Amino acid sequence: MTRLLVVLVMLLAGCQGDSAPPASSVASAERSDFKILVFSKTAGFRHNAIPEGIRLLNALGLENNFGVDATEDASAFTAENLAQYQAVVWLNTTGTVLEEESQRQAFEQFIRRGGGYVGIHAAADTEYDWPFYEQLVGAYFKCHPLQQYATLINEAPTEPSMRSIPLRWTIYEEFYSFQSNPRERVNVLMSIDESSYLQSPNTTNLPGSPSFPFGESGTMGDHPMVWCHDNLGGVAWYTALGHGDNMYRLNSFKTHILNGVLTAARQIPANCRVAKP
Repeated sequence: MTRLLVVLVMLLAGCQGDSAPPASSVASAERSDFKILVFSKTAGFRHNAIPEGIRLLNALGLENNFGVDATEDASAFTAENLAQYQAVVWLNTTGTVLEEESQRQAFEQFIRRGGGYVGIHAAADTEYDWPFYEQLVGAYFKCHPLQQYATLINEAPTEPSMRSIPLRWTIYEEFYSFQSNPRERVNVLMSIDESSYLQSPNTTNLPGSPSFPFGESGTMGDHPMVWCHDNLGGVAWYTALGHGDNMYRLNSFKTHILNGVLTAARQIPANCRVAKP
């Protein structure tokens, strides 16, 4: 039991990292001023990195000439209020965070009218009973193993949000597996080399999991980690990275997030159009 408790702590813990200089846009001169809303409400696990993520997004706004409002109040999701924003960032949200049907309707209308969506890490661990949100985020969270080093594969190095990322990027993170593979529904920008890390123990192997003690594998074979699409009207951009404070201090990740925001807000050219079969 002691070993299981240690594993649980390791699975849930954040990690620290080195500081880095501010990021800047790859095409800042081409865009006009705009505003984003950062939404970080949680109804499940709460990530310690949320304040760090908000600080980063505020700094990016100041450095790159766009406005940032941050809230955990779901009443901000009205048609009138959302109309002032170019994109909404779901920053490590968990569980059911929009409890009123009117709030869901307002956000769906916002997206279908061309508004942008940015999902960071646990945004995929959110709104499991809302089919529209599943289509928007691209895939729901399934499980994650111990935080460890693994190698990510940059599949779209010319895309704005991927230009700061090496072709093969080895980092220490909490690497998500998903309930389904979104590749046919989205443009995959980055995947993970599953041979570079251990899938178990993972969150399905621990006490409290419905499948304990046997658990399930997080292996996906083809394992996307960052993607975007425009299937629902607006541009949606999701990154599975962003668990620990350390990530928000890495220059490569700062630029990744900045240009993900600019992609979703349609402020820089990016390819999120999904080819129809």
